[in-house]
Amino acid sequence: MKLADSAQMKALDAHAIQDLGIPSTLLMQHAADGLLAAVDRAPSGPVVILCGSGNNGGDGLCAAAGLLLRARPVRVFFVTDPARLTPDAREMLRRLEELGGTTELYTDAPDAGRCVSSAAVVIDAMLGTGLNAPLRGSVRTAVQAVNASSAYVIAADMPTGVSADTGEILGDAVRADETVTFSLPKIGQFTEPGCTCCGRITVWDIGIPPEALEAVSCPVASVDRNDLTLPTRDPLAHKGSFGRDLILAGSIGYTGAPVMAAEAALRTGAGLVYLGVPDPIYSIVAIKCTEVMPQPVPCDDDGIIGWKAKDYLRGMLRTCQCVLAGPGLGRGYELTSLIELLIRESEIPVVLDADALNAIASDPSVLKEAKAPVIITPHPGEFARLGGSAEHGRLAGALAFAREYGCIVVLKGHRTVTALPDGRAFLNTTGGPAMAKAGSGDVLAGMIAALLGQGLDPWRAAVTAVWLHGRAGDLCAEALGEYSVTASDLISAIPPAMKTLL
Repeated sequence: MKLADSAQMKALDAHAIQDLGIPSTLLMQHAADGLLAAVDRAPSGPVVILCGSGNNGGDGLCAAAGLLLRARPVRVFFVTDPARLTPDAREMLRRLEELGGTTELYTDAPDAGRCVSSAAVVIDAMLGTGLNAPLRGSVRTAVQAVNASSAYVIAADMPTGVSADTGEILGDAVRADETVTFSLPKIGQFTEPGCTCCGRITVWDIGIPPEALEAVSCPVASVDRNDLTLPTRDPLAHKGSFGRDLILAGSIGYTGAPVMAAEAALRTGAGLVYLGVPDPIYSIVAIKCTEVMPQPVPCDDDGIIGWKAKDYLRGMLRTCQCVLAGPGLGRGYELTSLIELLIRESEIPVVLDADALNAIASDPSVLKEAKAPVIITPHPGEFARLGGSAEHGRLAGALAFAREYGCIVVLKGHRTVTALPDGRAFLNTTGGPAMAKAGSGDVLAGMIAALLGQGLDPWRAAVTAVWLHGRAGDLCAEALGEYSVTASDLISAIPPAMKTLL
């Protein structure tokens, strides 16, 4: 599902009004209908509407008129100067007053705060998508009153305080129970931390024709099951048809990570999984493996895979369709040299996770020398060590890194971001806090490798694996609760997660 930013929405509204001849007040009326539908789903009782002076405030004023016609108790407060109302908002104020409705300045009404706290429903029509600076003054005061209340909060288009473009919270933000967003969902509703302020998101049709919506080019999208597909499996296929994957992983004290990554790859459809581990832990890993094929790999005196493994790696690169390096590898000087060799010489897709990322953290420019597609899967700490920045949000940081280094970035976390070098990005919608356990990232890395080995385009393999990984987490949380889910549970839930796409 494509996600729009504020500039795209402004251009879309202008096209509808100027080119398609749709009256702007009609669009506003339809937007108010969406707010009224949300009120119908909310608890009964008095409604408070907080309005700004822009068109978002006009949506609120129009909704107030609708509530008056329904004989629903409503009070309307301006949190900004009503003398600055836009022409459309002023027209909605005129219609409201024609029905006998009144408005008040939030700062002038001595009982405004108490009114908000006692309301059954609050409609936030203060700023919408127009926010570009931190909240201050009466707007921030009103936001704090809303968040302190027990009312059911409905945000018109965007919760006030959340950037529609980045999801940043600028100073403070309304925590809505429901956001009624108009025409297209917004980027800020699906990115951290703004996504946590939106509650239920309802996309409401305000009368812009579908063909106009389709024509909006949005490089950012949210992911749901309708966007995904799994590799086709030929009935005449054999195990070699579904990928020979190499996983280079493990070190002394870290024997679980390589096994979990390999088992996740098998559960995600890989035909053959070779698991290269340091020679000192080979016997331990081999005992844990039944279907996976563990192999002892030369290592340094500390049990860390390094330069001595170069011949093994080069031989496997000629045999396999994908290579994953990183889970539990540990840290060593020679490991950096080996990972740099892998990036420079591999002609098959490469997934770099965990310690493989730490190995190149001091000089990630080696990524620019890759011959084959490279997918990196950092958590926020690893991303920071690579030089990635989240100053303007995770989405912007991941996109900037992907463009600069020519790799696919899977920036893990709530609403995992998959960013492509061409400027596209995908925001995941599955998963939750139940997955915040050691080993979850190893499972995801193995899943990505499996789909790459089966021939999916690298970006599609990454996006699909991230969604399936989160879906597996959701299934585990439903069955086990949010506290008790382990990485091994995630592996067991991969099959039912994949069945949801079939």
